[in-house]
Amino acid sequence: MSKKILGIGNALIDIFVKVDDSFLKKNDLIKGSMKLIEEDEFKKLKNIIKIEKIQAGGSIANTMAGISYLKGDSSFIGKISSDEFGEIYKKSLENINVNFCYSKKSENLGTGGSIIFMTPDSERTMCTYLGTSSQLSKEDINENDLKKHKVIFLEGYLWDKGISEEMFRHVINLGKKNNIEIAMSLSDVFCVNRHRNDFFKLLINDLNILIGNESEINQLVGKDNLQDSIDELKKINKLIIITRNKNGSLAILNNEIINCECIKVKKVVDSTGAGDLFAAGFFKEYLDNSNIKQCLYAGSELAAKIIQKVGARLN
Repeated sequence: MSKKILGIGNALIDIFVKVDDSFLKKNDLIKGSMKLIEEDEFKKLKNIIKIEKIQAGGSIANTMAGISYLKGDSSFIGKISSDEFGEIYKKSLENINVNFCYSKKSENLGTGGSIIFMTPDSERTMCTYLGTSSQLSKEDINENDLKKHKVIFLEGYLWDKGISEEMFRHVINLGKKNNIEIAMSLSDVFCVNRHRNDFFKLLINDLNILIGNESEINQLVGKDNLQDSIDELKKINKLIIITRNKNGSLAILNNEIINCECIKVKKVVDSTGAGDLFAAGFFKEYLDNSNIKQCLYAGSELAAKIIQKVGARLN
């Protein structure tokens, strides 16, 4: 049986919408980016879109759902409110056997949501209202919920708010105290740009595993091409996973580079969950003590499956 993994991230309802490039331009949205918005803009956008699909989401929660799909043992902590979206969120995780380690209660802010605009080229652009998810604090973390896990997986998005940054560091300290490996996703190139120095310090001092795509990694290291970034990262004794879209993926471990080709599909329908589900496949094999090459391949397999459907859930 797989060892356990705990994901901690933003608990967000995903709202999927099909648009063209002109819609993005008209609404001042940068294609392929993730933009944080306030409640007023969230409501405004909801009023001018035609909703394709609604489901519980959030990057790390999607990864935990993917691990559950593979019959792994996954748990999730994310802050929701006792509203309609919060109830949908909680039930959706429980229905797919992800252990939800947070007791919902009435909050000043509603459960957060992310509007995902899908263009015909399968690219996604996200407008995210964090809602109460941004208020996840160290008081919401119970050490007993952490103790039995091999890995804690955190998302870079959590670093965007002061209270969440404090929680982030608290979790890392508890992980170290209980000999739990700490992994983090870089989440988004704009997120890396805002917090580059902090993220690099985390990599050096606190993380065991880092996952990011090629653009995020280059932004983190401050290089213009991947080879230069790899040369720098080889000096750091950490497991670093880099996804490269159609160019596959690679891992840096003990000064060694391990490459894996991508799995080709006939048609990409929606790239929303590619990175999240890659992480799910990777961690399921990692928890089963598979070699890193097999972990990368499992990640590629799951990413190839998810991009052939709308949304970020296979369950």
